[in-house]
Amino acid sequence: MTTPRTTTATHTTTTTTTATTPPKALSIARTTATTTRVLRQLTHDPRTIALLLLIPCVMLLLLRYVFDGNPRTFDSIGASLLGIFPLITMFLVTSIATLRERTSGTLERLLAMPLGKGDLIAGYALAFGTLAIIQSALATGLAVWFLGLDVTGSPWLLLLVALLDALLGTALGLFVSAFAASEFQAVQFMPAVIFPQLLLCGLFTPRDAMHPALETISDVLPMSYAVDGMNEVLHHTDMTTTFIRDALIVAGCALLVLTLGAATLRRRTA
Repeated sequence: MTTPRTTTATHTTTTTTTATTPPKALSIARTTATTTRVLRQLTHDPRTIALLLLIPCVMLLLLRYVFDGNPRTFDSIGASLLGIFPLITMFLVTSIATLRERTSGTLERLLAMPLGKGDLIAGYALAFGTLAIIQSALATGLAVWFLGLDVTGSPWLLLLVALLDALLGTALGLFVSAFAASEFQAVQFMPAVIFPQLLLCGLFTPRDAMHPALETISDVLPMSYAVDGMNEVLHHTDMTTTFIRDALIVAGCALLVLTLGAATLRRRTA
């Protein structure tokens, strides 16, 4: 009589373990469900939506009239900031929103379901990426067609780089949220992650005019290539090989950071 009970217990334990083991392959259905859930939550937070969609436009509007007496200055730095503003806002909002899900236990409950880490990260990336598309389109349209930003190349290439920058900000926000214990700490990561890139990206002075050590550091920072890509569109009529290189580097960095973000997802309970 003892042997059958032991076998049944073992079988039950094995079945439970198998049922809670998350799938390894990405699933379109699970990823889409995660994306829909995140977007639904964001629609109930109008302040976050306003921050994401309107702040970059407001900043560009202020910048245009700060240099009202010197439109060429706006042309020279407006394109670069068109990529930097979405990166910063997406980083800030994504890091805080994801941290809320971590601290509230939502992520832990989701990971206890048959939902892979890849599905979860891809779902978050698609949700915030959707907002990034809208944000980048609004900012690019405002700068080019209403504020008179003079670019030599196609405005669609500006939109492409702005979108890649916003996706990079999303990836960085997802990643750093794993290392913050509160929303205040998430905001504190901005000086550590964003500000050094802002100073070394070539916005204030050409990178080749910096100290050699700083120039070397800037060569490995993704924001540097975002600014370089914008400048390529600003000065060239056609898509150049340098622009393609810069866009691929920014996209590759976003993908790498998303992969690292998936690696930070851990269950805290059995």
